Amino acid sequence: MKRALIVTGLLLASTAWGQETMPGKGIYTCTTADGRKLTSDRPIPECTAREQRVLNADGSQRSTLPPFLSPEERAAKEAADRRAAADRIAQQDAVRRDRTLMQRYPTEAAHQRARNLALDDANKAMRISERRIKDLGQERKPLLDEAEFYKGKPLPGKLKQALDANDAAVEAQQVLIENQKAEIVRINTRFDAELARLKKLWAGAAPGSMPPLEDAPKTALPASPSASKR
Repeated sequence: MKRALIVTGLLLASTAWGQETMPGKGIYTCTTADGRKLTSDRPIPECTAREQRVLNADGSQRSTLPPFLSPEERAAKEAADRRAAADRIAQQDAVRRDRTLMQRYPTEAAHQRARNLALDDANKAMRISERRIKDLGQERKPLLDEAEFYKGKPLPGKLKQALDANDAAVEAQQVLIENQKAEIVRINTRFDAELARLKKLWAGAAPGSMPPLEDAPKTALPASPSASKR
């Protein structure tokens, strides 16, 4: 089996190497695993697993032949090459992201302004919901006053429907408020992580030298109060 692999390797090598394998076109030299230095006018069978130097007639180096790899070794090398390429791309992306972050926020004050702007929308949405709940409370008062006339009796369908709609609207606004609170936590978490990274970059850390920033996980929407009552 080993002999067959060597023969196959030589055939593949002779095809791949083309003109380099023609007699008189170069001098092949290598060092075997046991330290022997071999020289030939063609690829050396004992060195198919080792690098071979190709010399000109004057002894200057013309090229280098890489070791012959078995199909399994070749597949492993290709996989390793792909991983290395992916790592290089990831590193380049990390450097680019850090440089972009520093360009966007050259100072802590600039970063704080961006945080405030991001929080502003969430705070505004929360205040709108709070005002809406207050308005719904005002709308509910006459409904409750009317319901006083029906103590101990079933409420008229229209009145009951109006009270139920008011309850549902309040619950919807409460859910929106909880969502905005979760969004504020997410925003602050992201900006805290960015600021910690920026402080290191401002202090001289090389872009791309730190683990990547992870996106803050989105908080699950809270269940509506009516759902919890069921």
